[in-house]
Amino acid sequence: MDEKPSARKGPDFCSLRYGLAFIMHFSNFTMITQRVSLSIAIIAMVNSTQHHGLSNASIEGPLVDTLNNPSRSINKFNTGASVYEWSPETQGIIFSSISYGIILTLIPSGYLAGIFGAKQILGAGLLISSLLTLFTPLAADFGVILVIVIRTVQGMAQGMAWTGQFTIWAKWAPPLERSKLTSIAGSGAAFGSFIILCVGGLISQALGWPFIFYIFGSIGCVCCLLWFTVIYDDPMHHPCISAREKEYIVSSLAQQSSSPRRSVPIKAMVRCLPLWAIFTGFFSHFWLCTIIITYLPTYISSVLHVNIRDSGVLSSLPFIAASSCTILGGQLADFLLSRNLLRLINVRKLFSSLGLLLPSLCAVALPFVTSSYITTVILLILIPGTSNLCDSGFIINTLDVAPRYASFLMGISRGFGLIAGIISSTTTGFLISQVGPVY
Repeated sequence: MDEKPSARKGPDFCSLRYGLAFIMHFSNFTMITQRVSLSIAIIAMVNSTQHHGLSNASIEGPLVDTLNNPSRSINKFNTGASVYEWSPETQGIIFSSISYGIILTLIPSGYLAGIFGAKQILGAGLLISSLLTLFTPLAADFGVILVIVIRTVQGMAQGMAWTGQFTIWAKWAPPLERSKLTSIAGSGAAFGSFIILCVGGLISQALGWPFIFYIFGSIGCVCCLLWFTVIYDDPMHHPCISAREKEYIVSSLAQQSSSPRRSVPIKAMVRCLPLWAIFTGFFSHFWLCTIIITYLPTYISSVLHVNIRDSGVLSSLPFIAASSCTILGGQLADFLLSRNLLRLINVRKLFSSLGLLLPSLCAVALPFVTSSYITTVILLILIPGTSNLCDSGFIINTLDVAPRYASFLMGISRGFGLIAGIISSTTTGFLISQVGPVY
């Protein structure tokens, strides 16, 4: 785990492996925006100020008049979008359905990606998710059951895409660049959260809530085109890679096992303490992150007493901080490794500890600083930012411990994380309903 290759370094940012990282960044950006789109759109979809009919009934505005009279305001054009009577319980089922879908495919897709290639598994997942995003507004008109089904299948598709990434990095990422490459790719999720929170409401207000799905679904289709055109599972078979870069990647990964054996050593994995440390890290990381993501807008509105527009902007700031810290953390981790300042195991322990300890301390401090607007905002920004230092710790540690089974183990790890998210959000909601918000 601590051995470092001495192969001659290949080109950096003008290289295919960094191009792959940016395309994967775009893919993660696309998937998170498609996942969060409904959370933004549902504010308008169930707008209580509109007239409601029967459950799932829609209200259509005078579209013909709008087209014949361009001087009509955009706001009146927006009344052409459907509005539904979905209870809070129904909305909760819709929101959670995508998480259950992700859980269903995390482990199987990780295993299949190792057999059939991550390019096909990940690309198919991204394409299915994008197409289902485009059809979501139409599905809403047919009934809430169809929306739940679509969100579940979309979650299954995204589960395929999330786990397949590590199979690619096992063959493309030199050990001394793993933190940088995976952090560039992973930061797309945080950046996507920032963008959708910033522009989702504006799109809904200016064009209507269906265009949130149309725009980000279309972006996903463009990303799929790039993915299937540029991405290859193995640098050995890429037609455009330079001989120098191919030699560098292959030689740096020469010590990894390349056995074609497909069986997974389940018993050995169950007895492996480092793997259980990784699983525990994922559980702890997702526990806090889910609470922050779920209750951040409500907390900002209740504690800082800001309007909806400012609340959206403030809610997005932590995610741009998270995206920046992810990339900077990856750069710092590989710097420490390349200069031999720390061993690999110590680098992973350092960033895992910082990524778990620092946001926890900030979260604990929040109730004591509610009287200070600036301090509260700073802590809310620091929690997701420092939490993403874990991306250079245990989150990519499966590539160090068992690169051949990285996607399979990532599926199990994310399964632990999603279970933690379900428990933490449910527990938090129960506590708030019982004792009320302490802020």
